[in-house]
Amino acid sequence: MSEPTLDILGIGNAIVDVQARAEESFLAAEGLAKGGMQLVGAEAAEALYGRMGPGVESSGGSAANTCAVAAALGARVGFLGKVAADALGGVFAHDIRAAGVHFPTRPLDSGAPTARCLILVTPDGQRTMNTFLGACVHFAGADVDAAEVARARVVYLEGYLFDPPAAQAAFHAASRAAHAAGRQVALTLSDPFCVERHRQAFRRFVREEADILFANESEILSLYETDDFEAAASLLRQEVSLAALTRSERGSVILSGEARHEVAAVPTRVVDTTGAGDAYAAGFLAALTRGLPLPECGRWGAVAAAEVISHFGARPQADLKALVAAGERGVAALLG
Repeated sequence: MSEPTLDILGIGNAIVDVQARAEESFLAAEGLAKGGMQLVGAEAAEALYGRMGPGVESSGGSAANTCAVAAALGARVGFLGKVAADALGGVFAHDIRAAGVHFPTRPLDSGAPTARCLILVTPDGQRTMNTFLGACVHFAGADVDAAEVARARVVYLEGYLFDPPAAQAAFHAASRAAHAAGRQVALTLSDPFCVERHRQAFRRFVREEADILFANESEILSLYETDDFEAAASLLRQEVSLAALTRSERGSVILSGEARHEVAAVPTRVVDTTGAGDAYAAGFLAALTRGLPLPECGRWGAVAAAEVISHFGARPQADLKALVAAGERGVAALLG
């Protein structure tokens, strides 16, 4: 079996993010559930874009954000996701490659435009996302290059990608290719509303395909239809060999067999929670693929998440390598 030339290969929605500040009254007027993600059509996306405040545009998408953060930590990273051959598709491809991420997927020649996500950030830092999937819905099993999958130690799959039916086939194609090459498959649940839409399919995938699971507390409670975190964690232990569960300011819990590790959150000023879970997964996987102990993997994840929520936007603005090298006081000073 050949040695992997990538640490992580992310597979997910290739989206251009448009982030803007918004008051809670605006969310109420628009009938939007604060903190959630909803899929919208082209017309609804255009209408909301016209009513929201000034926005900042950047390449995004959950798995793409994880890939960019992991690359900033020194991991060797690739990403598969579908954009259109349009201006926003060019923006996405340029941005992710500039972040040090290998991006080989061919663009869609005609039809749907590149996806975009309209993100409204309230004064408490919570983000409410409205996503038009566009070209993403055309990502299918044929876009999963088995040779690219075999290059990576870990294939990281984004739960949001479960929404388009063809993409579920892509998940299974990626899992088959990864396991055939002796690699690991990681899944992030992405959003509790996403879990509600696909609960049984997620449960099967976690049980039968995933080696590593990332979820926040709301997502794991939704997956197992309980309001008891410990009960959900107990059920999860029976279905996946390694899980990292984030609990906001309460840090994270890492489950591996009978072992349990609790990792503290890194204190920081919360400006925008967009991408916090993506950054945590990036730090965790960047450390894991280096062979570091699980508590250290959790610490890397906590540091990366703290950096991302300390400013507007889901991509790092500080030197993440310096942050993970610093002690707790050093991180607090650098993020202060």
